Formats: sequence, C-alpha cells, structure tokens
Amino acid sequence: MEAVIATGGKQYRVSPGQVISVEKLPVTKGATVEFTSVLMVQKDGHITAAPGELRGAKVSAEVIGEARGPKITVVKFKRRKNYRRTRGHRQTATTVRITKIEV
Repeated sequence: MEAVIATGGKQYRVSPGQVISVEKLPVTKGATVEFTSVLMVQKDGHITAAPGELRGAKVSAEVIGEARGPKITVVKFKRRKNYRRTRGHRQTATTVRITKIEV
C-alpha cells in the first residue's frame, strides 16, 4: 500500500515503515502526527485519486526527531559598486516514520 501526501508545500510518496524528512512540524519527539492531505492511495494495484473518495483518508506517522539540513550560502554582488553580502541558511526538518495508511 502506498500513498501520496502533501505537507510543507511538497508532495511525498510514502508506504508503511518508510522514514521521510519533511518541513519542520510543531510536535515533539515520539509524538504521533496525522497527515490528512492525501492526494492518492494505491492498494493491491488499485489507484484511488478522486477527492470525494479520499475525503476521510489519512496517513499516521511517528516523529523520530528534528535535524538541520546542510548550510546554503547566499551571495549578493553588484559589480563596480563595492556591494557584497553573504548570508547563510540551514533549514530545519522533522524526520517521521510512516506507521499506517487509512482510506
């Protein structure tokens, strides 16, 4: 069984037992989170993608922890104007383990 969920402006193809990293969620380690924005479900080769049939669908996951991604350097530069700016950014992500897909 597989599903496609949407969270944090991105879409993820998940199955039970899979570990994924999503945008930061306001939950603590060990908590259970439910993703109700299910876009598609595949079960026994049958694909369900109609919004009416997926209205009650949800994907449950267990929060494993939080981590920060790699540092991204942003450089602004204008030639001949002595204008240089350097900024760094590290995005925080939440790691979750998919436990159950309900249709």
